[in-house]
Amino acid sequence: MITMPTTHRVLWMALAVLGLLATACNSSPPSDADTAATRTIEVTMRDIAFEPTNITVADGETVRVQFTNEGTIAHDAFVGDEAAQDAHEEEMAEMADMDHGTDDSDADGVTVQPGEAAELFVTGGPDGTLIGCHQPGHYASGMVITVQPT
Repeated sequence: MITMPTTHRVLWMALAVLGLLATACNSSPPSDADTAATRTIEVTMRDIAFEPTNITVADGETVRVQFTNEGTIAHDAFVGDEAAQDAHEEEMAEMADMDHGTDDSDADGVTVQPGEAAELFVTGGPDGTLIGCHQPGHYASGMVITVQPT
């Protein structure tokens, strides 16, 4: 039987404990938006199309929008009014031109690779909120969801 010296056993135990602590510290509590979401709306991303193209959200209601990319290319979803969409379209085009990629993952947007899923939280407000895909050419081709107030 092969036995490990005591120092090696202690080192391995310490590494195991650190691994468990790191895992525990990595889990974050639910965000305010997550706990405030009243319902989930499923959206399918296909190549240059969202399904559905219209969703309804009551004024002040927060919904979880679950995006599933069933297409063959990456898509993103960015929440904002028309002015924000136009500004974001320019920003994403500049990023693509600078070869920085076109990842749109932040509080107002997500990038979803083919076969993957992601979520955003949308709070209903005044008319004019849109969710647009800003991969090159997609927004201009009509890959937009209209968020209609109720």
